[in-house]
Amino acid sequence: MASTQARLGQQALALLDVALRVPCIFTIDVIFNSYYNQGSGWAGATGKVLVRGLGVLISTVVLLLSQKALFKFYTLFFAVLLGLAAVLINYYATSHIDFYSAYCKAALGFRLLPRNGTTLWLGMAAVQLMFGIGYVFLLNLQSVFAALVVLDIMIPLWGMMIELPADVRHMTAVISGLALALNTAVCLAMRLKWFYYSCRYVYLLVRHMYRIYGLQLLLEDTWKRIRFPDVLRMFWLSRVTAQALILVYVVRAVRKESGDGYLFSWDVFWDLTRNLIISGCDSTLTVLGMSAVISSMAHYLGLSILAFIGSTEEEDKRLGFVAPVLFFILALQTGLSSLDPEERLVRLSRNMCLLLTAILHFIHGMTDPVLMSLSASHVSSFRRHFPVLLVSVALFVLPVALSFTLWHHYALNTWLFAVTAFCVELCLKVVVSLTVYGLFMVDGFSNVLWEKLDDYVYYVRSTGNIIEFLFGVIMFGNGAYTMMFEKGSKIRACMMCLHAYFNIYLQAKNGWKTFINRRTAVKKINSLPEVRGDQLREIEDVCAICYQEFASSARLTPCHHHFHALCLRKWLYIQDTCPMCHQRVYIEDDGRDRAAFSNNNGGYAAPQDAVPAAVAGAHAAGGPAGLDDLVEDNDSIEYDEDEWGTQNGSTPIEEEYINDDTDSTED
Repeated sequence: MASTQARLGQQALALLDVALRVPCIFTIDVIFNSYYNQGSGWAGATGKVLVRGLGVLISTVVLLLSQKALFKFYTLFFAVLLGLAAVLINYYATSHIDFYSAYCKAALGFRLLPRNGTTLWLGMAAVQLMFGIGYVFLLNLQSVFAALVVLDIMIPLWGMMIELPADVRHMTAVISGLALALNTAVCLAMRLKWFYYSCRYVYLLVRHMYRIYGLQLLLEDTWKRIRFPDVLRMFWLSRVTAQALILVYVVRAVRKESGDGYLFSWDVFWDLTRNLIISGCDSTLTVLGMSAVISSMAHYLGLSILAFIGSTEEEDKRLGFVAPVLFFILALQTGLSSLDPEERLVRLSRNMCLLLTAILHFIHGMTDPVLMSLSASHVSSFRRHFPVLLVSVALFVLPVALSFTLWHHYALNTWLFAVTAFCVELCLKVVVSLTVYGLFMVDGFSNVLWEKLDDYVYYVRSTGNIIEFLFGVIMFGNGAYTMMFEKGSKIRACMMCLHAYFNIYLQAKNGWKTFINRRTAVKKINSLPEVRGDQLREIEDVCAICYQEFASSARLTPCHHHFHALCLRKWLYIQDTCPMCHQRVYIEDDGRDRAAFSNNNGGYAAPQDAVPAAVAGAHAAGGPAGLDDLVEDNDSIEYDEDEWGTQNGSTPIEEEYINDDTDSTED
């Protein structure tokens, strides 16, 4: 119970912390989106720029304050607001004969209290008393000063109750306000020392973190400490909510004045929604806020899909990060916030279509490993396969439906071509995944070893990768055409360079490397003698890689170990040493008689004529002799040691690769 209350208290503090930082974002957004007349001369323009810069600086400093300092700042801020409200009420109450009527007409529109009489003064006295108590409580004044402050706030009302002359009442309100302002200035001046040490502490902390951890970790720590995504999300939602309430009030007033009894219709609802969407991305901060909202939606969508397909991979939970980053990049690339309202809505809808296709691609990346794992592990439960297959079918149907809808309503242009290419590429990926899944399932229900399975999987995946590479080249050409003939920008140029490097160059490089590795492995396998017939039946052992018996044939290594050709080929993708004794399997020269030989159980023996020579050579060199000197244990020429681990033993990467029926180098 106590832990639950503590957790709720921490969540409430976190929510309050986020809510108190949102006004800073509002202030910065208003300053950047406000326009000022530049015709007032250079002095006036300079002053306005300085005021705007000072406002942005103060808002940024308050935004970056720690939680304790933030609460203390808002304590003083609300105290000043309460004091100012009390002074204004006293001033206007003593300056206007019909203050309450004017107040009701301008602010409320209805009357809560009588125009005159004791009830009116008691109500005003109650309000001023609450303001005074709040002011005293927030500034934490002592009892004597607290009583004097409350008395100072109440004196102008007493003057009105005893009906003092108008000029006397006005003077009383002015003196009361000056006294309260003086008290506030003294209280704030007494806290200047705290403000100085707080700023100095923040400066020293930031400098220390920068020197120790660097700029990147400093920015990440600040990002998490102030909960910036939550602040942006609350800023955008509160801004859109406020605009929606204002629009609804305006529509209600207009339709009421025109005598229309229906408040809303589909046309009115669409106009309201369109205006809210247009105003929701009219500045850089609002685009960031919309990105934060998209991040939350994508995050929970990704978690739901992972729970539905039964995946527990942590890397697949990055959808909440990928989606908002892509949306923000598209917004910057197309200049979304600087467009005209109608054009902004069209561009936003196009960006959302591109974002949807990217999210579908990411979801396919989440489902494909699960699909391959189920097929390779021969899980027979239909309830386990059905969610993944359902998601895969949806990933095929949704791009087709999206492309059909867009082609039905829009003419061909570079944007529609890009969306269609992404949809076709996604459909191709789904077909490749389902084909490989089907091959593995057929192999799982088969009672004999399917030696050509690895080749078929490689052919299917290679075909898909080649077509995907061609799509990458086509998309690069589409982006270049857009840059030259439609609309170019520096951000688009940077994105094209990144696309050319990651989706074209690296993909071609990895594909060629996979092809060379497979060709080398096949060459090594073909160089080994094949055992069949009676010689195969004489082998009273199993393959040391898959632990299955030899059904039709086996390959004999120079160290006299027998393996399935398919198993040994997968092993040779990793390194060219024997899995049993780690001697080199493939030797290009005629020095095979120098290799050691052993039985299939891993026993080890060197040729007799090699031992004296080795001993003599060791003594001549002045070092000890050993069997390790007889073996040349070279690593694979296709893979680095950092990539595949130590070659002198079976590593987790190797075991995972061997147990898998797929080609890991194709990923």
